[in-house]
Amino acid sequence: MLRKLAALACVLALLPAAPAHAAQTTLRAADPSVLRVGGTYVGVQSIGDAGIAVRQASSTDGLAAAAPRTVWTDSGNLGEVWAPEIHFDGGRYYIYFTAGRGSLHRMYVISSATADTGYTAATRLALPDDKWAIDGTMFILNGQRWLVWSGWAGDTNVEQNLYIARMTSPTTATGARYVISQPRESWERVVGNPYINEAPEAIRDPNGRLHIVYSANGSWSDQYCLGELRLRAGGDPTYVWDWYKSNGCLFGSNRATMMPGWDPTLTVNGPGHHSFVLLNGDITTSPPAGPRFPLMFHAVPKGTPYTWANRYWYTGSFCWWDGTTYSRANVPGAPTDTGYSLKFFE
Repeated sequence: MLRKLAALACVLALLPAAPAHAAQTTLRAADPSVLRVGGTYVGVQSIGDAGIAVRQASSTDGLAAAAPRTVWTDSGNLGEVWAPEIHFDGGRYYIYFTAGRGSLHRMYVISSATADTGYTAATRLALPDDKWAIDGTMFILNGQRWLVWSGWAGDTNVEQNLYIARMTSPTTATGARYVISQPRESWERVVGNPYINEAPEAIRDPNGRLHIVYSANGSWSDQYCLGELRLRAGGDPTYVWDWYKSNGCLFGSNRATMMPGWDPTLTVNGPGHHSFVLLNGDITTSPPAGPRFPLMFHAVPKGTPYTWANRYWYTGSFCWWDGTTYSRANVPGAPTDTGYSLKFFE
């Protein structure tokens, strides 16, 4: 009964304030990364594959109209600057991004004490195994820093997996990399060449359990969607079989690939590469069961050809959904796990 009440509270909390449709901003761009520091929302985006800009506003809706300030340019000709992620740690802003061409994409980081100026030169992250890597994002859980990213197992573009590694500082990874997800479920293999798990974002649920929400299927297709990994209670983030994967998309535009009990979007196609808009970007500030929390994601308006050029930033919301069972078969560990999942709202 308590779980049903929490789920009902999630819906009721959203109904009075949530818009009838996803709030499309005027920003034609992809891969939003947004956090809140005090009363200011800080967003970061790549500029023409050759630089990084920061926007600041008093609301997520206001970010698109805020003047972008370029904080870093690719003067060293690293090539193809993609998907910057902004974090706030120890009073400094850190922006992680990938740069390179073809198989040479690697992760880099810049930092500053001020959100929109004064950033350091780019430092390449020395990730274990030194393979193609994108979408790196840092988080802290129980005092330990972690980096999770999307990458290749080898040197060829076969599939994009999710990897995790420990960090001793915001700029230093340590130890091995550990695969925590591969695109092997039917719902995340609708569009491939390669098959994709990318854009991971960490968040902690009201019971303290770790979740990694990620994008699946090709970003060039309206099959792009959000799925998630939930770490079992007391689990080891580096052990792949301690993670339970959702049995379908949690946020997507195609009913056939949705998790049972989750509905497809009404006004956008291919929602993906989202950002939980958390205070200081801290995963421990995620909402309790019930209240809504802001979300940003990119998508293409329905009725518009699905192309990278037609992606916009959208504002939405999310809340926790308790009592959700994820199931699996023919792998080590328990075949089912029940706990919080997430509901996403346009």
